Amino acid sequence: MRSGITTAPIDSAALLREVAAPHNGATVLFEGVVREQNEGRSVNGIEYAAYRPMAERELTRIVQECCAQFDTADLIAVHRIGRLDIGEASVVIAAAHPHRAQAYEASRYMIEQIKLRLPIWKREEYADGTREWVGQGRESGIGNRESAPAARSAYASRNEEYDSLFPIPDSR
Repeated sequence: MRSGITTAPIDSAALLREVAAPHNGATVLFEGVVREQNEGRSVNGIEYAAYRPMAERELTRIVQECCAQFDTADLIAVHRIGRLDIGEASVVIAAAHPHRAQAYEASRYMIEQIKLRLPIWKREEYADGTREWVGQGRESGIGNRESAPAARSAYASRNEEYDSLFPIPDSR
């Protein structure tokens, strides 16, 4: 069992080898990658930001819960922060279990919990030169089409406050 937050590219094949073991009949690899479009807008890249100690603690909790729930210690989740280009992996999950159903379910559980709970924020960089923080956690109501306008307003206020406290230098 292992988790981590990194600024380096994630070696997915190495994670898969790390969870492989003779007692496991199934290994599952999930890679979340930066896509070139979001909600009809062309994307050039994404900047992921986090308060690293808090994000590392929460990611560790998620992996520990998953290990207990699916009765396996052969689980790894790594999330990358910093600026990523199209096609680069932002999150990789490797799950292994004696049975395929549990390996799939463990992987699915981890990515859903990561999207729900992990305090990592992303700012998309669009082809038109604009950048925008986009919602990640569903518990806040952000990122869902059904989100209340008040939730979006609160999120925008948090983004402005975050930007003023932790400005990200323009890489252009």
